[in-house]
Amino acid sequence: MKPVIAQDPETLKQVVASEVAALRTAARRDAGVRPDPAPTAPGPQDGETARACPCGAAGGPGHACADQDGHDPWACVCATLPAIPVSAALLVPVRDEDGRTGDFTVRAGNHVRSAQWLDAPDRHIGRRLLEVQPGAAAGGLIEALAEVLTTGRALHDHAVDYTEQRGDGLHRARLLYDAASCGDQVLVTWRPARNRTEMLSLDAQYIASMGWGTWDLLSGDTTWSEGLHAIFRTEEGRALSLVELCDAVLLDDVPRFGKMLTALLEGEEPAGAEVRFSVLGEIRTLHLVGHPVIARDGLPWALHLIARDLTAQVHSRQRLAATRRQREELRKEAAAERLVATALREALLPTHSAELAELGLSVAAAYLPAESDAVGGDWYKCRRLPDGRILLAIGDACGHGLGAVARMAQQRHALAGLAHAPGTHAGQLTTWLNELVCGDDAAETATGIIGHIDGERHFRWACAGHPAPLLLRDGRASELDTSHRGPLFGLLPGHEFATATVPLRRGDLLLLYTDGMVERRGEDIGQGIETLRRVLVSCAGLGAQEAMDRLMAAFTPEQNEDDTCLEDDTCLVAVRLD
Repeated sequence: MKPVIAQDPETLKQVVASEVAALRTAARRDAGVRPDPAPTAPGPQDGETARACPCGAAGGPGHACADQDGHDPWACVCATLPAIPVSAALLVPVRDEDGRTGDFTVRAGNHVRSAQWLDAPDRHIGRRLLEVQPGAAAGGLIEALAEVLTTGRALHDHAVDYTEQRGDGLHRARLLYDAASCGDQVLVTWRPARNRTEMLSLDAQYIASMGWGTWDLLSGDTTWSEGLHAIFRTEEGRALSLVELCDAVLLDDVPRFGKMLTALLEGEEPAGAEVRFSVLGEIRTLHLVGHPVIARDGLPWALHLIARDLTAQVHSRQRLAATRRQREELRKEAAAERLVATALREALLPTHSAELAELGLSVAAAYLPAESDAVGGDWYKCRRLPDGRILLAIGDACGHGLGAVARMAQQRHALAGLAHAPGTHAGQLTTWLNELVCGDDAAETATGIIGHIDGERHFRWACAGHPAPLLLRDGRASELDTSHRGPLFGLLPGHEFATATVPLRRGDLLLLYTDGMVERRGEDIGQGIETLRRVLVSCAGLGAQEAMDRLMAAFTPEQNEDDTCLEDDTCLVAVRLD
């Protein structure tokens, strides 16, 4: 029957405890039984020292070293040294006149090096320890070995950061020393704190953010690598049991972890799983891979788990997903803004009226964005007024997007209303529009040209910081005089704008444009005007729309090979007198 997967930590712990108990019961049936040891004679009382043979065995009439005449008891000790897999030596204390041990003499040693740059002990027989290991004094080794002789207590895992200056430079190794008294001498072994394989293992765990652990299901012993201790922020020697591990799993991930543990306890090898744990208040995501250790009876007696910490990658994925969502939202907002702005522009910048053609004027207008989906504050107006004059205006509200479109709409509608006041001229309209922009705290500066073409075909116009119109006449293009030019809209309240009058002739083509047409980064605006003027000269003899088409071809990136691409939005109005 398919096992029920635990959904909460308490149930999962009960499942683990039940499975482990069943495994122990099954293992106990076939396990060998060791009888309890028989009582032994009492050892020496506190304060007493048992007499021992120098070879390390307890003294007594039954000991072989004591039974043979002329036997050298130290031969037993020295003969065992080559069998020890770590560096080992028998040391004889060197005492001063007060009986204090200040050094040792190497009596015997084996041929095992604890580091490549250190000599084997058997190369220093008969020499002083501080002579062959000069760094031992700084590490407190001499004092520790002397205490072994004094107290009779063995020394275990005494760590020494052994540093030595040699001909090829400084060397350091962390060595662990074990020692025991052997009569009046000391048997000492030392080994590196970590061998090369252990160091490579630690490096791999650090680089890959991983670790591993073994849970002995029969004895209950748990062994963790340093990498796993680092992941769970536990001290070395304080490994979590399977039950404690269940308590650390997030509630939503208990079924996934429970399915994995259940499979392992049944002797299967489940697929890897991502499980989240709460570690000191932080959520850590681990990829777990498990392996059961199967006995000959087919039952698992231990579990291996390898864990890789994916927390950093998960956080990166979450940040990336958030960035993508934010980018998508911004894209949708921008698309919606472009849609609204484009609709506004199409509503606010209609094509010229057919009624202008009845007055002998052909008009063409165009809006060229610097980017295909950009919208700005450029605008124009060309229409017949009730008094018979033709209003011709162009402007540029600062900025891009809906804000600029809104300002453009405000200025254009204001001009449309002001232009219907009877008897007004271009200077008055420009002055009134300037006051309107200056009085709006939310408004920004803008430029513009406002003018009228009357029945006698005179163009009377005012300028608020805007580029001068170009007049194409008899195959030559020139700028209109701008000596009467005033400040930008919104810059100087109360300013009275002046006007200038230009008589127009049949065949003339008047071009009004915004500054995006002539401004280039790193280039004087005069150069941009000259480039536009040359292109306009090539339009001699063309109608208003044909001339506009040629201008657009010259300044549209995909249609020209010259360095005349636009860097800002621009608006153009061409009026030809037929």
